[in-house]
Amino acid sequence: MSFSATSSIALGGGSPEASPAKITSKRPKYSRFTQQELPACKPILTPKWVILTFLVSGVVFVPLGAICLFASQGVIEIIDQYDTDCIPLSSRDNKVKYIQGLEDKRCNRTITVTKTMKNPVYVYYQLENFYQNHRRYVKSRQDGQLRNPKDEHDVKSCAPEDIVGGEPIVPCGLVAWSLFNDTYDFTRNNQKLSVNKKDISWKSDRDSKFGKNVFPKNFQKGSPIGGKTLDPKIPLSEQEDLIVWMRTAALPIFRKLYGKIDTDLEAGDTINVLLQNNYNTYSFNGKKKLVLSTTSWLGGRNDFLGIAYLTVGSICLSLAVFFSVLYLAKPRQLGDPSYLSWNRSAGGGR
Repeated sequence: MSFSATSSIALGGGSPEASPAKITSKRPKYSRFTQQELPACKPILTPKWVILTFLVSGVVFVPLGAICLFASQGVIEIIDQYDTDCIPLSSRDNKVKYIQGLEDKRCNRTITVTKTMKNPVYVYYQLENFYQNHRRYVKSRQDGQLRNPKDEHDVKSCAPEDIVGGEPIVPCGLVAWSLFNDTYDFTRNNQKLSVNKKDISWKSDRDSKFGKNVFPKNFQKGSPIGGKTLDPKIPLSEQEDLIVWMRTAALPIFRKLYGKIDTDLEAGDTINVLLQNNYNTYSFNGKKKLVLSTTSWLGGRNDFLGIAYLTVGSICLSLAVFFSVLYLAKPRQLGDPSYLSWNRSAGGGR
């Protein structure tokens, strides 16, 4: 007699048959879902299906790639690298000393428009060999401080640009400290081309990430000076150069929007650019470029998407032709699909 049955007799005086022990089981409740018995599509990849799949993929991808590449080629870009040319010949042996000195750093550049550029013409600055994705650089900021004036003393993640003279820096951190500070002024036929800097940043950043009642404090007051200074009377939500810069880039070569020229530039126009070569890229062998560009329905110029579609489409068409020739030259009889495991009955028959 088991222990459970003996206890039952002792307490209740009855026989073990009167109160049988409850049998527990860990077996899950049966359902067609848990047992993977639901109806399912199990296609058989016959040669005809494989050839048709590659053929359709190629027919779709090749025209799509051609359209994307055509749209990208329609974007007109003018790129001018000026980091070396804007250093006087006498100072090119020590560029870092020159850029950190107090000399006048104005530089005149001439750009010729090769094709008509319809407005808006976007003005970018391009930096190379600048790793904005470095872990310590990315972490050196305080997003709460950018949104709320009550958090201006929260600078624990902003070292070394956190405090100056015992007071917190707003905005703090290396990202804000290194704000790009080269400037560009454009003229055409002795007439100034105004650069529109309104709405060059993301609306979500202006509305959500930068406060309307947060103002710069003690910014670029320490030493050394990293980049551009900010007007302490303008809230951060309206400092669009800062907002654009604070959206860090993922790659060491990147462009950021400087402004927009809301005037058409005609083919043959000569654009004179008066720039201030202030930003120090020479300490890390970086490069600076001024970019004028139009856009298409795909955005800026980027041939990669079109080339990728064309490459994949061409490969698919090549495979379709190859398998077609192979199937016609050496056809192979298919087996009976009724012998497949999922076509058999539960009893093991056909």
